[in-house]
Amino acid sequence: MPDLFQDYSEAAARTGAYDEMFAPGQQARDSYGQVAEALRKLSLADVSARADSMARTFLDRGVTFDFAGEERPFPLDIVPRVIPAAEWDVLERGVAQRVRALEAFLNDVYDKMTVVSDGVIPRQLVTTSAHFHRQVHGFEPAGGVRVHISGIDVVRDAAGTFRVLEDNVRVPSGVSYVLENRRAMAKGLPEAFGQQLIRPVEEYPRRLLSALRKTAPAGVDDPTVVVLTPGVFNSAYFEHTLLAGLMGVELVEGRDLICRGNRVYMRTTAGEQRVDVIYKRIDDDFLDPLQFRADSMLGCPGLVNAARAGGVTIANAVGNGVADDKLVYSYVPDLIRYYLGEEPIIANVDTFRLEEKEAREYTLDNLAELVVKPVDGSGGKGLVIGPDASKDELDALRQRIISDPRGWIAQPVLQLSTVPTLSGDKFGPRHVDLRPFAVNDGDNVWVLPGGLTRVALKEGSLIVNSSQGGGSKDTWVLADSPQMPVETVPRPSISVRERVSVWPVESNWRDRQSEQQQ
Repeated sequence: MPDLFQDYSEAAARTGAYDEMFAPGQQARDSYGQVAEALRKLSLADVSARADSMARTFLDRGVTFDFAGEERPFPLDIVPRVIPAAEWDVLERGVAQRVRALEAFLNDVYDKMTVVSDGVIPRQLVTTSAHFHRQVHGFEPAGGVRVHISGIDVVRDAAGTFRVLEDNVRVPSGVSYVLENRRAMAKGLPEAFGQQLIRPVEEYPRRLLSALRKTAPAGVDDPTVVVLTPGVFNSAYFEHTLLAGLMGVELVEGRDLICRGNRVYMRTTAGEQRVDVIYKRIDDDFLDPLQFRADSMLGCPGLVNAARAGGVTIANAVGNGVADDKLVYSYVPDLIRYYLGEEPIIANVDTFRLEEKEAREYTLDNLAELVVKPVDGSGGKGLVIGPDASKDELDALRQRIISDPRGWIAQPVLQLSTVPTLSGDKFGPRHVDLRPFAVNDGDNVWVLPGGLTRVALKEGSLIVNSSQGGGSKDTWVLADSPQMPVETVPRPSISVRERVSVWPVESNWRDRQSEQQQ
């Protein structure tokens, strides 16, 4: 049987990156022992058949992603990403710390701006951010929470140290693929899955629903929650459908809502029903045509006024995008020290602020050796990797930086860690990042054990974004004790289009799961 890991060690050494599965010399790390043993017993035909089966399952279940105008199964590789319990403990605490600091920052900049008056960050940095919305300045959102859901992107550097790459507290996406990847991998690699103590991810919908209900407007005993989607043509529509179904709430579009008397109502076949919490999955600019884009047909007129009056909770809060600004990102370690009085648990990637003269001059002199990003970019759009760019591309970038230094940051080229990934007739090292998801109910920040591992499917590529052709891996967080909740045998499939009853916050998770399966 051919060795699917033939030449892997040499290929991994050429990347200069930290390999998650193998130590130098191709010795499997302890956390990957079961995975390595299972894979070495499989032939290429076995692996290919399982990969094809997972892809067909995703297509049948509607687990797709729009890439270049084509709807295709979301690529899932058969090799999981495994994180030991001790390493996850650091990530979990670091992500929760970051969310608490960003929550405090957003409350401050939309109120007294003490972070500015105390000289921690410049006022102009906040007010010139494309996603700083004066329309929501001066009021506290109903429920008192702005960052209900967050996705904090982290990477490993060449030394194997985790670093935060960027923050996503506006409309973070991708958690549906975490849930579906786990379902698929339980069947795709059962030999390793059944031998590991893997922490489960199935609790996410219940945690999310609980947080949304807990942050409903005051005086509402049994809040009605809805998921607001732009519609079927959105690339993440599958996720909107899945989360609404798993939480047992309605999936609505803007045309299904109406605002009256600073209250929001949903049109139903039984008449209008009041809506208390809106989990929005559309950008702020399209949310309310009375406040933002007048030509938007995706939102509902009056939502911002209803939120201002305390009549509805919008999650995540309008205006959160200022915290996603990559220039603000460079100040987050300072914000953690300022608001929490703590040292950052997870460091940032070294970042040059191009508004500063010395940093700008250094960047312009070394464009071919740096990664340059637009501060309001997402999905890898607008990013320029200096070593891979042509002279014309670098010249054009130079002019854009000179004309708008506020719009860009620069970072050293970071060799993201690698994980074996099926490529043709063998496994090759491919670069990965990780997006842990956190749910904030105002009292506690719960971090989903795992997250979305995205993988660059092209050899040598550092672009892992799904919109740029990247794929994903199931992320296995190992439990450090058999007493902790762990994954068991695969569960029966539930169609994305099925609706399940709302999970009461106080009910037992296992009992409810059993009822749903029956």
